[in-house]
Amino acid sequence: QVQLVESGGGLVQPGGSLRLSCAASGRFGRIVAMGWYRQAPGKQRELVVTATTDGGSTNYGDSVKGRFTISRDNAKNTVYLQMTSLEPEDTAVYYCNARATRLGRLTEYDYWGQGTQVTVFS
Repeated sequence: QVQLVESGGGLVQPGGSLRLSCAASGRFGRIVAMGWYRQAPGKQRELVVTATTDGGSTNYGDSVKGRFTISRDNAKNTVYLQMTSLEPEDTAVYYCNARATRLGRLTEYDYWGQGTQVTVFS
């Protein structure tokens, strides 16, 4: 199992920046990818960004391209989301996601953090 702990959410004015962190821990085989999704009130959860841990693939949601950047520290099983030029439309609960295998298994499973609130207000 993978436990994900997020931090870094908060309040920010339009045009501001925030940095989210997500650390994975627990007993698991291999983390294949980590990333972020978000869910605003009354809306479906949507992709922010996901990236494979081997660096082979990074996929950003259209609404955040050019403004958000994912980075990772594989040795610490941690990913970071640098958010810049924030807009009120970015207000949402941001969830960390990890896709990982279980010990001795090849099947991949999705794991989710508890979410961290990001509010952009003027």
